[in-house]
Amino acid sequence: QAASRGEAPRLAPVPTSFRTWAARLHAEARTRTDGLDAWIDILDGPNPRIGHRPLDPRKDTVATVRTLRRTLPPDRTEPLLTGLPAAFHGRVNDVLLAGLALAVAHWRRKHGGRGASVLIDLEGHGRDEDLFPGTDLSRTVGWFTAMYPVRLDAGTAGWTDERAAAQAIKRVKEQLRAVPDPLTYGLLRHLNPDTAEELADLPAPQIVFNYLGRVAVAEDDWNLVTAGLAELGGHDPEMPVSHVLEINVTAYDRADGPHLEAVWTWPDEVLTGAEAEELAETWFDALGGLAAHGSGGYTPSDLLVDLNQDEIDRIQAAWEKR
Repeated sequence: QAASRGEAPRLAPVPTSFRTWAARLHAEARTRTDGLDAWIDILDGPNPRIGHRPLDPRKDTVATVRTLRRTLPPDRTEPLLTGLPAAFHGRVNDVLLAGLALAVAHWRRKHGGRGASVLIDLEGHGRDEDLFPGTDLSRTVGWFTAMYPVRLDAGTAGWTDERAAAQAIKRVKEQLRAVPDPLTYGLLRHLNPDTAEELADLPAPQIVFNYLGRVAVAEDDWNLVTAGLAELGGHDPEMPVSHVLEINVTAYDRADGPHLEAVWTWPDEVLTGAEAEELAETWFDALGGLAAHGSGGYTPSDLLVDLNQDEIDRIQAAWEKR
């Protein structure tokens, strides 16, 4: 508006600068040690290798990264975003991550591995204004990210029947609810010298998953470029990659309905394209099975009374037979 009047734009002041935010995080890291044991419990466990070898920062760089894009059509996407999370009184991530945990465990067993536990890094927005009273980040420019590990075990029953699908989603939902405040992991891992080394010595997730949410795609001249983050450029080709697999997922609302798009990236000497594609297809198969068979139900975090999952399932089954 100012430019249209021939005036120099005068932007409102930034309430909280990025520098102020960073300084507060450093100070907060000294006091937020109450979640350390919980983060140790998450990391300190099995972490079977999913690639042909461990990552090598000298070889596995951005220049070696390969990309695979897969998209689900509206009829398969809609239940994953609405009906299925609602049936389990959960969120979209509960469903997507239950499918991913099932898929990785299945893919691992198929390739000679063992175990159902999967260690995954989750990426969030990181703009947690509630951490410091009076903070306002609405006009602060910067990359705010909270990355933290989760250990998910959706079981070994698979996704081809009602009981297996329901139990997988319920298990993962509760495992996600038990995770401490996500922002505290970064504080303890990177900003607190008394805890950083202890966490650094534990197994590191090989997979990072980021659900970026729903984006409306308008059919007009101005639109969002629907490219995966790995395809946008701006990275030094010699920068080491941090994970064997990076999965960025976005739901695009188009005229014919929502499309779930997943962009998979990996260093080509650690995984082959065929292996990454097989895992991507297995994940979509698992999501389809969960959508087809996931009938819904409650979990302990939904209730104010102290009941475990078996007790809840028995009560619910008895109620449905009435």
